[in-house]
Amino acid sequence: MFVGLNELLGVTVEKPEQGKLTLLCAAKTDASFLVHHFLSFYLKAGCKVCFVAIVQSFSHYSLVAQKLGVSLTAAKERGQLVFLEGLKSSNNILFGEGQALDEVDPFQFISGDGSNLKDLYEYVQKALSPGAKDGTGVSWKPPVLIVDNLGVLLSLGVSLTDILDFIHYCRVGVNSQLKGNLVVLVHSSDDSEDEENELLAKSLRHQSNRILWAQGLATGYCKDVHGELTIIQRSSWETRAERDLSCVYQYKIQDKNVLFFARGMSAAVL
Repeated sequence: MFVGLNELLGVTVEKPEQGKLTLLCAAKTDASFLVHHFLSFYLKAGCKVCFVAIVQSFSHYSLVAQKLGVSLTAAKERGQLVFLEGLKSSNNILFGEGQALDEVDPFQFISGDGSNLKDLYEYVQKALSPGAKDGTGVSWKPPVLIVDNLGVLLSLGVSLTDILDFIHYCRVGVNSQLKGNLVVLVHSSDDSEDEENELLAKSLRHQSNRILWAQGLATGYCKDVHGELTIIQRSSWETRAERDLSCVYQYKIQDKNVLFFARGMSAAVL
């Protein structure tokens, strides 16, 4: 995890928030560093995590997590992390490799039988249920569901309605009932021609408690400033008369850290 980002968000591993939907938006940049941050943050916080990886493999996330001081393999072995490798599941379904006859793969929706995400939701529910057996008897902190790129499901043939239904049920099950957290990544851009993806991003923005929007620099590539991050803290329904709080920072990605600073305050500029 990145300590600087925790400070900007006002969160600590000792007392993670509960019942929140955090939306990660990427516009003309790679915002994967945000996914890596929240994965390592919640594992260090002692939360039970279900990670639905659609665009990257377990080995990819494991290598990055090691740099951030977290072992995903150890987390899986102790029952803290349930990792669904979408690439592997898709390959098994499309080419019939390694799938037991009595098992239902959560990614069965890509087989042409329909786009219903019921199996995926039931997988998440089972993984994060307080009664889930992990063989350790450890009492984890509130559960977390992380999805590394929800918009890819549209490319896999899932309808926008089914994706929004999936998020709705996850919010009811994870946010409301289990008092856990959701972290979802989508790509969004004002000049995008993908109308369904933009509708998905817009809907999620309205539902989110917090939005982290990473964007590339309008001036193009810069070796000392890699992009801008807008953090939007949404006002709650109880205090909806209050305005959303929005702050903009620039950032530089390093090998094992990300530096954040106010606009124009990079050491390279000064």
